[in-house]
Amino acid sequence: MVRHLIHWLPVILALLLVACNGDSATSPTEPPTAAAMTEPVATAALATAAVATAAVAATTTTAEVVVTEAVATAAPVEATPEATAESSPTATPPAVPVAAANPPLPQAIALPPGFHIGYYAENVPNARSMALSPNGTLFVGTLAQGNLYAIRDTDQDHVADEVITLAQGMNSPNGVAFRDGALYVAEINRVLRYDNIEESLPQLPEPVVINADYPSDAPHGWKFIRFGPDGRLYVPVGAPCNVCAIEGTPYGKITSIAPDGSDYQVYADGVRNSVGFDWQPETGVLWFTDNGRDGLGDDVPPDELNRTPEAGLHFGFPYCHGGTIPDPDFGRQRACDEFTPPAQTLGPHVAALGMRFYTGNLFPAEYHNQIFIAEHGSWNRTQPIGYRVTLVRLEGDEAVSYEPFAEGWLRESGEVWGRPVDVQVMPDGSLLVSDDTAGAIYRIWYDPAGN
Repeated sequence: MVRHLIHWLPVILALLLVACNGDSATSPTEPPTAAAMTEPVATAALATAAVATAAVAATTTTAEVVVTEAVATAAPVEATPEATAESSPTATPPAVPVAAANPPLPQAIALPPGFHIGYYAENVPNARSMALSPNGTLFVGTLAQGNLYAIRDTDQDHVADEVITLAQGMNSPNGVAFRDGALYVAEINRVLRYDNIEESLPQLPEPVVINADYPSDAPHGWKFIRFGPDGRLYVPVGAPCNVCAIEGTPYGKITSIAPDGSDYQVYADGVRNSVGFDWQPETGVLWFTDNGRDGLGDDVPPDELNRTPEAGLHFGFPYCHGGTIPDPDFGRQRACDEFTPPAQTLGPHVAALGMRFYTGNLFPAEYHNQIFIAEHGSWNRTQPIGYRVTLVRLEGDEAVSYEPFAEGWLRESGEVWGRPVDVQVMPDGSLLVSDDTAGAIYRIWYDPAGN
């Protein structure tokens, strides 16, 4: 009997030691590793997210809420005994560094020194135009997908926590704008308003159709919309063709309407297809991108960045391209010097889309009030170009340079893995970039220390 007890004594002692130390397999004289200390936090966060998802699923059937993987993929914080819940029940958990929070992209993106890029939100199929509410909800439209999204960063760690699919099967809801608590969405031929949208999330309230009089042509019919400093909603109408006569038609224009959809006005004419515009902060003047026609070769005409200091200007289409190139079919009817030339010619066929003046304070001072442009990339050029974010530098009202800012979505092999569509300045000064090919929203920030 004693011999049996001696045989089992080491086992009994080991069991007693484990019981004294709880579930930890760490020696009592060793501090727990950072991974061991942060894993329960991540697990708890995931459990909380799962509960939130279940609650949403139980209360809605019209919206799909996806809790993003940002919580799970965020790099663990290096923990110390003084700064963890395990060592101090009242301690505040350490903040996740910004660089660790934004998961890296699968391909390197070239940026100026001190700038960094990571995912803000993944799993956003066909992400196109963006609009940000004062409360921080990012609304995202699509083109081919027909979806409408709301994206939220509830813990304010610069990574989205939720991607909510508000609607599916819409008619190319590319354009989104936000004003006075309402989301405005532009389909091909109409503009919708969703009142008190954030109070309804994740549900989508019934829309108010404020205007259904826009053309129903699909070619160049998708719209980018924004509210101007005059309180009016600006709505472009692209030409439904590569090149065609538009005089006396509703095509080839930038229009504006009152917030209730009334009082239709034409602001600019001779605009082939604008899918991005913004107002210069110092002057309130409208600047917009315009896509040049196809069929004249790889290197002409250029895309355009235009400046519109007043209503009623004509920018040349279909008679003149890039300010100096007469159209072979329509150029004999009117001369190029009759029209307002571009403020800056851009690359030929780069498909310049969304643009914003940079109004944040995170980037160096040299970027303040300069223009960022999302170039979607050429679709039929012999050597593809674009697929990047470019920067147009200004001196007063004059564009003085045009240069790449972020590039790498077009590989050296010619393979394309992403196509930037729109840019959005965030309250913290970072810059979001939507990508309809990768189905993602990226975040670009500046930190010379490399964090």
